[in-house]
Amino acid sequence: MIINFNTNSLVPAIIQDAETNTVLMLGYMNEEALQITQNSKRVTFFSRSKNRLWTKGEESGNFLNIKSLKVDCDGDTLLIKAIPEGPTCHKGTDTCWAEDNTQFFGFLSELEQVIANRKNNPSASSYVSSLFEKGINKIAQKVGEEAVETVIEAKDQNDKLFLEESADLLFHYLILLQAKGFCLSDVVSILKSRH
Repeated sequence: MIINFNTNSLVPAIIQDAETNTVLMLGYMNEEALQITQNSKRVTFFSRSKNRLWTKGEESGNFLNIKSLKVDCDGDTLLIKAIPEGPTCHKGTDTCWAEDNTQFFGFLSELEQVIANRKNNPSASSYVSSLFEKGINKIAQKVGEEAVETVIEAKDQNDKLFLEESADLLFHYLILLQAKGFCLSDVVSILKSRH
């Protein structure tokens, strides 16, 4: 890989959590820091303020264990995916932007938030609120109904209906998870442990 270090012989390195894809921090590397990072599998930077190499976690124990390293299209920025051992920021937060390093599943996470809001702030006009009001048995029944309808459509040739029933099944399953006090990340954790 060809890296275009800047005039100070440094290259910016974006550190991203390899599992959650959350951006954790930005640091700078010179050639020696990059070599140490690749050899030790722990992220090492060049500190511009201290004018020396430093391995993230050397004092705190909160190391960043490298999973992958990529160079951008211009060769002047690194993207390092790592597994953090504890908080990344020296201030004790998960990221240097004081954000929580939590799993995010895009639209599905947004949908989970809407479902949780309908559960915690019921609305008479909300279908989801009405399901929570009817209780766990009704919610579980709806998941069963949607599962059967998905299986039926899977055996037919209408892909549009199959996908619509699949969406209904997933939607009602997310409601069931919330009703039981869980979320999608709890299920993903189990799947990861089985992988």
